[in-house]
Amino acid sequence: MPLYPEIEPYAQGLLAVGDGNHIHWETCGSPDGKPALVLHGGPGSGCTPYARRLFDPAAYRIVLLDQRGSGRSTPHASRHDTDMGVNTTAHLLADLELLRRHLGIERWLVWGVSWGSVLALRYAQTHPGVVSELVLTGVATGSDAEVELLTRGLGRLFPAAFEAFLSGLPAEDRTGNLAAAYNRLLESPDPDVRERAARAWTDWETATIPAPPRSVERFEDPVFRQGFARTVTHYWGNGHFLGDGGNSEDGVKSGERDRDGVVLRDARRLKGIPGTLVQGSLDFGNLLGIVWRLHHAWPGSELVIVDDVGHAVRAAGMAEALVAATDTYARRARR
Repeated sequence: MPLYPEIEPYAQGLLAVGDGNHIHWETCGSPDGKPALVLHGGPGSGCTPYARRLFDPAAYRIVLLDQRGSGRSTPHASRHDTDMGVNTTAHLLADLELLRRHLGIERWLVWGVSWGSVLALRYAQTHPGVVSELVLTGVATGSDAEVELLTRGLGRLFPAAFEAFLSGLPAEDRTGNLAAAYNRLLESPDPDVRERAARAWTDWETATIPAPPRSVERFEDPVFRQGFARTVTHYWGNGHFLGDGGNSEDGVKSGERDRDGVVLRDARRLKGIPGTLVQGSLDFGNLLGIVWRLHHAWPGSELVIVDDVGHAVRAAGMAEALVAATDTYARRARR
């Protein structure tokens, strides 16, 4: 199925969510349609008009937002004086609930890509009564193992790029948590240090794209680059602010790190929420079997694999699979 035509928002605004933050939101499609929330990736990418086209505008009331510090939300993470201490998963989850109530929505389908899939999964696990369905792509769960793979493990596949990535760090920081080490540079009072760190981080992300085109135009925008790199490393360097995963009931001693993470551990909480997982066969997250394990731990989920596609929502085949998923849930709503 092709993408739906381009549309413009019929309403938008800035919502005060506390801590001096205002999140930008927009609604598109039918005001009386099935509510659907779009959660962008990154963390820190911001929403784009492309996501509007994955929903039938006659059937859906499509809600998009820029998460704290990104896009048109204020203050932006690219500003060095922006307080990142009030930008955590718990804050973002609270923001979603504020927005839902602000818009007068009882329940909504939640769509998420990459980091947005982590946020969507945790939102559904902690607020199951307000999530009608989930549609997720570029699936991730925010575990320590995933961060380790994406920052260090892929160095075996891209050794030259990894050497350049490591060279951007002080020698003493090259053996520990690489995301946290880069975040320290991105919090430096020296703007030149911050800019070099942001460029090195986005160069590494670009180098690990598994399929052409191996370029990311938005990384050439210095404001986006700085805000994105700062936000990603802030989350990746702090376990995505999901807690340590310790839970004695699940056989993990309290206080120990659970490399699978809390999202995969709590997959059973998704029971009763229908979901579709659309994943590229070349997505490096597949190396850990995360999406396969999530699917098998989540009763009622469907896994759709798109061949010859990596971590790219706009790639050929992905749009068709995602539109098919949203169309399916729209038809169910009309029954």
